[in-house]
Amino acid sequence: MRNPVDMSGRAVVVTGGGRGVGRGISERFLEAGAEVVICGRTQPETLPSAAGREALFTPADVRDVEQIDRVVAFTTERFGRLDVLVNNAGGAPVAEAATASPRFSESIIRLNLIAPLNFAQRANAVMQAQDAGGAIINISSVSALRPSPGTAAYGAAKAGILSLTQTLAVEWAPRVRVNAVTAGMIRTELAHLHYGDEAGIAAVSATVPLGRMGEPRDVGDVCLFLASPLASYISGANILMHGGGERPAFLDAAKTTSEGEA
Repeated sequence: MRNPVDMSGRAVVVTGGGRGVGRGISERFLEAGAEVVICGRTQPETLPSAAGREALFTPADVRDVEQIDRVVAFTTERFGRLDVLVNNAGGAPVAEAATASPRFSESIIRLNLIAPLNFAQRANAVMQAQDAGGAIINISSVSALRPSPGTAAYGAAKAGILSLTQTLAVEWAPRVRVNAVTAGMIRTELAHLHYGDEAGIAAVSATVPLGRMGEPRDVGDVCLFLASPLASYISGANILMHGGGERPAFLDAAKTTSEGEA
């Protein structure tokens, strides 16, 4: 019986696949036997590798449609197909909404919403012509579902990704499935910039019901599932992976008040 997550012979593009969450996704698909192409503005010092195999890199700024076209062409010329696109590239520095410039906000939305739409459109054109169709997976964030202080434009763009996912799933069915993965707090090589030193990371991890922050591989596992035959009837879905979410603040506040009155 064939392994349902065996991706041998499949061509996968992971945007921003050289580091952080993207690297974890790339390595998981490599382990499953896929041919993986990653893209980014700069090549990582070491390419993602697993099971004795290595991802291919082609440079691209995903905000530029012509560069997106080059990534798609690179993949189809090398492998003759494009089976899976993971729209992972994105992010945003902290900026207060009251003082962020219009140009800054537009650039964040362009990277986190417009670029994935453009890439998905280009990938869909290839997938629609394939007998096996294809799968597109958009990486979102819990910032799309809760307040995102300091990253308002980012949160709004990620919320847009969820709406986009549902619409594309309807428009491009039945040949192409489109889903989203909404990630919570993930421990990457840049985690210290958001959560502080090891003590800070441990303190933040303790607020997660499952007792830890997610790892890039965790995101890769969900992406692999969504790209596999196991998810053949899943499209337009948003898989929320956040370790159980965040403990409601009112519970701790109420407990403190109760203890103070005792």
